[in-house]
Amino acid sequence: MKKEKKPNIFRYLGKHKLGIVAYCLTTLLNASCGIFYTLALARVIEYISFGVVENFDAIIIVMLFTLGVVVIEHLSQYFNTLIYIKVSTSVMTDLNYDLARQAFKLDSKTYSDHGTGVFVQRIVHDPENIVNYMVNVIDITSELIMAAVMLIYIMTINVYVTLILVASMCIGLLIEFLRIRYRNKAFKQVRSEHDKINSLTTEIVRSEMDIKSMGLEDKLSEVSRQSYNSYGNTRQKFFVKNHAMFQIRNFFCSLMVVVVLIFSIYLMRADLMTLAAFMIIYSNNRLQSVVWQVGQLANQFVDMKVAHGRMFALFDENEFVTEKFGKKKVDNVAGKIEFKNVSYAYREYEYESKNKKHITSRTKKVVSENKIFKNLSFTIEPNTTVAFVGKSGSGKSTILNLMSKMFVVDKGEVLIDGININDFDKASLRKAISLVNQFPYIFDMSIKENLLLAKADATDKEINDAIKKASLAKFIKTLPNGLETKVGESGVKLSGGQKQRLAIARALLRKSSIIIFDESTSSLDNFAQKEVKKSIDHMKGKSTIVIVAHRLSTIKDADEIFFLEDGKILDKGTFDELFDRNEKFKAMFLAENI
Repeated sequence: MKKEKKPNIFRYLGKHKLGIVAYCLTTLLNASCGIFYTLALARVIEYISFGVVENFDAIIIVMLFTLGVVVIEHLSQYFNTLIYIKVSTSVMTDLNYDLARQAFKLDSKTYSDHGTGVFVQRIVHDPENIVNYMVNVIDITSELIMAAVMLIYIMTINVYVTLILVASMCIGLLIEFLRIRYRNKAFKQVRSEHDKINSLTTEIVRSEMDIKSMGLEDKLSEVSRQSYNSYGNTRQKFFVKNHAMFQIRNFFCSLMVVVVLIFSIYLMRADLMTLAAFMIIYSNNRLQSVVWQVGQLANQFVDMKVAHGRMFALFDENEFVTEKFGKKKVDNVAGKIEFKNVSYAYREYEYESKNKKHITSRTKKVVSENKIFKNLSFTIEPNTTVAFVGKSGSGKSTILNLMSKMFVVDKGEVLIDGININDFDKASLRKAISLVNQFPYIFDMSIKENLLLAKADATDKEINDAIKKASLAKFIKTLPNGLETKVGESGVKLSGGQKQRLAIARALLRKSSIIIFDESTSSLDNFAQKEVKKSIDHMKGKSTIVIVAHRLSTIKDADEIFFLEDGKILDKGTFDELFDRNEKFKAMFLAENI
């Protein structure tokens, strides 16, 4: 099977070759109009200097030409903008879609290894940035081309003026490149200090109540002051030096402009230069602008490379690992689950960037490892209700993640109905398993629309049956719009218990053979907990139900309970059996009910 090549920006630009060429041509046309406008006005001034009456017809012809140039300039600007809007929107949309689709392919461990901001930056911000950088490159390049054309034209007027301008540009560019080199190096430190104060400020805002309750205002104010001072000093040093180099460059360029004009006046006095030629040199002596544009062009290429590397790093299997599925299609899963000698460890990695053919790849090295399981084995029979209990860090949630293939085992096998979970095709596995998390995500839609996400063709009878079994019917009847009630972003208009029951209703609609509950009642009050437990009880005997719970009272009716400690199953049995024979289990339950 041929390995799919990693994408790059040229794949997306290739679809819009004509549009990009049209944009470049209209940009050059627009810049050219400025040159023709300057030349025409210089010619008019020259005619006027020899007498308006004698050159009246010639002046009118030149002015009509100038009028035509103005019309063409504005038309080119109009079409240039239209082309930019159409092409940039299409490229950004394609990039956003493909990057988001790639993000859906990543495994859950990859998401847990990276922050939310990493994905938002790559999927949302970088596509827009890279398009803007490329447009800036085209615009700046066209301006530089026109500047080069004018420099060649000035050479035909006077070679000495041209040599002064070229020498001045070289020195100005040297100063500018030194400034950019310092800026790129020093700005990393500024950004690092800025990230530190952002993290500190976020922690302070989020922990405001804890800070007040423990009387930590003065202590954290001092810590904040030190961090803000460190950032302020680093920022000040950076901007002072950068500004100094910026002003040195500007001063030199301005000085050389004056030198060129003085030299041109001297040439006019000696009848070696006409007034029109002087006006052309005066109007196009944009030394400072040209030097700045070259510096900006270098910056845009660097920024473009960074954005490109960040975006397409999502396709780097070494860092952003994708989910892997088999080809076995299974229509009817009974729900038997087996772990056979399963080993798994959480690892932290250190990444090193490498650039190759427009892609920034990152090699990774393990810097720490936390072994969770070694040769873990157990069996769950179909249509039974089992629970995993134990202290925090004992491996309960990891079992569920391995069971649902959110994580992949290091060694051993996870079997469903005797089939290795890695052999299932994606559709069969996802259909067979439903997962209800501690904080299920409820989308900013109506209750009914949230339910239809689980099964798009669900009938009203199926929906009503699901909400009844999830103990939601009574609550929905109290709502003026019933099932059509909008629940807000992340279900903000619902309580924790209502979110859990809506998530359970979604799971019921899917009619999965295996339903997993990960700490589903741990954040609920006693009344909400009872309602959720009642919803789970409706499923008993119809699906394999796997529960992870901190509150042991919620799993008293489980057919079997696995008691974990340090990644090992210390004991298993019914609630009563464990309570009678296992002192640690008994102590946990009694501590919960004191």
